[in-house]
Amino acid sequence: MSDRTLLLVEDDPQDELLTLRALKSAGVCNHIDVVRDGQQALDYLFCQGEFSSRSGAVLPAVVLLDIGLPKISGLDVLARLREHPSTRHVPVVILTSSDEPIDLVRSYRNGANSFVRKPVQFAEFARTVARLGVYWMATNEPCRGA
Repeated sequence: MSDRTLLLVEDDPQDELLTLRALKSAGVCNHIDVVRDGQQALDYLFCQGEFSSRSGAVLPAVVLLDIGLPKISGLDVLARLREHPSTRHVPVVILTSSDEPIDLVRSYRNGANSFVRKPVQFAEFARTVARLGVYWMATNEPCRGA
């Protein structure tokens, strides 16, 4: 399980810390990269800008993507990923505090694999993130070379 990378796209430092702790507590020992805005996410995934030296041959096993990001929204990041052949099949989980029904609909319309609302209570947040991590990093079988 540890040879696959998870990309966390999260602008809130507190949610980032809670997510990382929950994943570690669940035994998700994969490499986790963190970017903090939509532009950084696109640069990471398309090996541009500050990530131009990153090998594009290895994509993350899953992207945990917040919706309300600075610079470029999570939904716009998702749409761009689905437009490009190299990132079209990368699993994307929307992990958001939004409870707007339109965000749920737009997420799935743009190609999200899953939509998860961030629980408010820490313990439930930790359980939810732990389940996500174990499923996407250990249980899910990734699409290879499609």
